[in-house]
Amino acid sequence: MTDTLAPAPTILAPTRRSRANLALLALAVGGFAIGTTEFVTMGLLPEVAAGTGTDIPTAGHYVSAYALGVVVGAPLIAVLAARLRRKTVLLALMVWFAVTNAASGFVSEYGWLMLARFLSGFPHGAFFGIGSLVAASKVPKERRTWAVAMMLIGLGAANVVGVPLTTLLGQNVGWQAPYWVVGAIGVLTVVALWAWVPWQPLDAAASMRGELTALTRLQVWLALLIGTVGFGGMFATYCYIAPTMTELSGFTAATVPLILAVYGCGMTAGAFLSGRVAERAGAEASSPLTGFLERLHSSQADPAVTAP
Repeated sequence: MTDTLAPAPTILAPTRRSRANLALLALAVGGFAIGTTEFVTMGLLPEVAAGTGTDIPTAGHYVSAYALGVVVGAPLIAVLAARLRRKTVLLALMVWFAVTNAASGFVSEYGWLMLARFLSGFPHGAFFGIGSLVAASKVPKERRTWAVAMMLIGLGAANVVGVPLTTLLGQNVGWQAPYWVVGAIGVLTVVALWAWVPWQPLDAAASMRGELTALTRLQVWLALLIGTVGFGGMFATYCYIAPTMTELSGFTAATVPLILAVYGCGMTAGAFLSGRVAERAGAEASSPLTGFLERLHSSQADPAVTAP
């Protein structure tokens, strides 16, 4: 899994550029699916609570179960899959994602849904981590931050389109339907990854121990701390956005999808603009992310890439 970030040529040939764009699109589709399932439970929290026979505060545990799955799954998968090719891991993650999300729509008991949401969260962090490295390896050094931003734009797009539409679907058809839709998008992502993401040679030096050594670096812990504080605050608010808007602010349930779309517009604009700013200013100078990736994975000669 830790095959190195290979530097791409400064000028990409048209065919190679199109292949790189398709690979980024496949990763963005996966980000769209993950972003949709991550946030749709929050938009449908009252409906999920009613459908599983719990109150709204208790239904918030479903969101916590997914988050716990992310926390457990990301480091576990990073260590266990250290000697596997990145494409193999990405495919396995999205198969797992599709199955567990579809399963979430077939259970209605508190305990079973908690388990399904916990398992659904496993691929989340690992997909974005590995996907970021794959995206960065497909473009020249100065465009790596842009490439990662384009992959993550799928996450923002999920909040503009995916979450509002699946929330509307859940309100009118049933809270289980969005999970089935997300499962179907997961299957679509598997197909796209297989077709558009190239196979890369495995780094012979990759090992479980090598993955764990990252935890000895101060930069890693600082990055984790920033993410913990930032996302912790955001999710504490977003988790109960539906009941907050309807019960405290006086909005109708029908306006919740629109509110979610407005929120998602801000996320998407931020992801897009940050990528463009970093590309113009210079990746290392303006983006801690690219520098972080560079320090974790030394750049070597561009390995041969074979078609899937």
